[in-house]
Amino acid sequence: MTLTYRNLKPLRQMLWQVPALLAMAVLLAIGVNHWRAQAIPLIGDWSEEARFADASGESLIISLDEARALFGKSGTVFVDARSAAEYERGHIQGALCIPWQAVDSYFMAAVGQLEKAEAIVTYCDGVSCDLSHELTLFLKEMGFENVRVLVNGWSVWRDAGLPTEEGS
Repeated sequence: MTLTYRNLKPLRQMLWQVPALLAMAVLLAIGVNHWRAQAIPLIGDWSEEARFADASGESLIISLDEARALFGKSGTVFVDARSAAEYERGHIQGALCIPWQAVDSYFMAAVGQLEKAEAIVTYCDGVSCDLSHELTLFLKEMGFENVRVLVNGWSVWRDAGLPTEEGS
């Protein structure tokens, strides 16, 4: 079969119809999203301040210096949100172990100590770790007010040479 103008016509139609349909679909999606009650932001804020915030948008982050200052004060409780196995390999000295994956079983055992706390600092390990953030939100829902997150807490604490311990 030889290529003629007639044979190329469907191909040329497809070459402009496909991008036109895609453009219409994108515009329709943006329009629907705009008028939704809970629109999805087209450009998200993925900063630490935004990721580690409560429902009202207030930052839950505590700096290493602030956490260090609280560490020496009575009434401050540090809470490790990592697994029990990670906690046993090493944790901030005196920290409670409340793994986020098993929060229901660990929370009841620790609630007495948490109720006495004037400040609670949660932590896990890794900049992208959200366990401490989830635990902080849970504790706030349970009525604890002064709860903060030490982002990448275990690593920054250990690397700063601050007091740590192993075991349970």
